[in-house]
Amino acid sequence: MKDLGAEELTGREGVQLFRLLNLYLEQEQRFQPREKGLSLIEAASENENTLCPRLRNVKVEDLRSLANFFGSRTETFVLAVNILDRFLALMKVKPKHLSCIGVCCFLLAARIIEEECNIPSTHDVIRISQCKCTASDIKRMEKIISEKLHYDLEATTALNFLHLYHTIVLRHTSERKEVLSLDKLEAQLKACNCRLTFSKAKPSVLALCLLNLEVETLKSIELLEIILLVQKHSKINDADFSYWRELVSKCLAEYSSPECCKPDHKKLVWIVSRRTAQNLHNSYYSVPELPTIPEGGCFEESQSEDSGEDMSCGEESLSSSPPSDRECTFFFDFKVAQALCFQS
Repeated sequence: MKDLGAEELTGREGVQLFRLLNLYLEQEQRFQPREKGLSLIEAASENENTLCPRLRNVKVEDLRSLANFFGSRTETFVLAVNILDRFLALMKVKPKHLSCIGVCCFLLAARIIEEECNIPSTHDVIRISQCKCTASDIKRMEKIISEKLHYDLEATTALNFLHLYHTIVLRHTSERKEVLSLDKLEAQLKACNCRLTFSKAKPSVLALCLLNLEVETLKSIELLEIILLVQKHSKINDADFSYWRELVSKCLAEYSSPECCKPDHKKLVWIVSRRTAQNLHNSYYSVPELPTIPEGGCFEESQSEDSGEDMSCGEESLSSSPPSDRECTFFFDFKVAQALCFQS
């Protein structure tokens, strides 16, 4: 087999792909959650006033279930997680407000990614997620999130890199195109997104680790050579690559185990009786009142781990009741779905 060089990859139609890769590489740091804020969440213990890694991970699982329920694209889920992590790494958020924030991140991402006809209504998302917020609460929280992120919501994510790397590899290989499944790689990325740890990885590194592990299972020397050249072009050093590759490998091994509950990728249709539907409709209007959520405290680089104020969203109260441990979990889980739903 002929050895591949950088010129081989960047020649012909590959030039445009590598220009796009250079653009992504320039942008990725701008959309990374603050490492200081993520570290504070990682170090947090579980209590009613502190956001800990488990609660964040449960909320991302909820977002994945929500995206599957509404048939949203993978891009919507990944962007929602990016918006969520950037906000959580910037603001000190109490667990009782996490449900409202998660719904807002999903809606913000859907409006950016989805076609207008596929964007779920705020009322539908509130009812299905059972977040116990009103539409006005969601609107105010969306404004807070957008302002804190300077309205810079459309991010360069690991999914962008994964799609681009996948295209580059397929454009420059002589092997069968179907051997490298993009659907499988996307599912693996979503599994990594459900763990706070991978929010600290550079999107370019995380995507390349996923691709590398998949190519290794195919035992293709040609594909591995292409990935090596992409790694070199992306200036990903071997130490970082090995570190994250090991963590990704461990995550995927656990994810593929029989003990791990994985949602189906097909859109779900919810079948309920008329009485149940009426009860859900009524419960939407009986929303308990909550005092104002604080907004002032940010995770600044100069802050100590125990400094900062709570997050507040203004003069009106946020109608969201403090959740118990179970209330942090999306009520429509996929075990219950087997009894309530059929797959379309």
